[in-house]
Amino acid sequence: MSEFDQPQLTVLFEAERIQARIRELGARITEDYAGRSPVLVIVLKGAVPFGADLLRSIDLPVTLDFIAVSSYGASTQSSGEVRLLKDLDASLKGQDVIIVEDIVDTGLTLAYLLDMFHRREAASVRVAALLDKPERRRRAVEVSYIGFTIPNEFVVGFGLDYAERYRNLPYVAILDPARQAGSPERTPGIPMSGPGFSPRQAPVG
Repeated sequence: MSEFDQPQLTVLFEAERIQARIRELGARITEDYAGRSPVLVIVLKGAVPFGADLLRSIDLPVTLDFIAVSSYGASTQSSGEVRLLKDLDASLKGQDVIIVEDIVDTGLTLAYLLDMFHRREAASVRVAALLDKPERRRRAVEVSYIGFTIPNEFVVGFGLDYAERYRNLPYVAILDPARQAGSPERTPGIPMSGPGFSPRQAPVG
């Protein structure tokens, strides 16, 4: 069976729709940062595909750095503990920084990074995230550039993983761990139904 066609996956956003939205975000960033040279800080590992495509959509001189933090491990639930695994290579002092995230969930990781970068005297710090899951928020954080807002479901693909699997999927999908061999019991989330929501027409943040 193809890795791209698994029974435990329900496609939420097709590749073409993701690319179109990234181009829109890149155009907004290009306009917002006209005359400046922002630093894109890509949060490893999940934001790499989104960050790479976003970078190519920004018509400005930009620089790139990477940081790695962890709050999930092999679970579908955030542990609430944020650990710094890899620090930046360059100073952010006086720089206009855009943090590039795959998903904003509880907000704990993002709050940790925002506090760190402000303490390092960045001139400005904004956030670009492919996905936003506001129903899970535990810390209030501002996200300037959001690809898609999603309900409380565990999603994989386009950089997002489950125990390091599925990062290479060209689309974003809901994962049902109950159908994943050797996986823990699925934690119930918000059902994919109700007023105003369709899997292929999720509201844009």
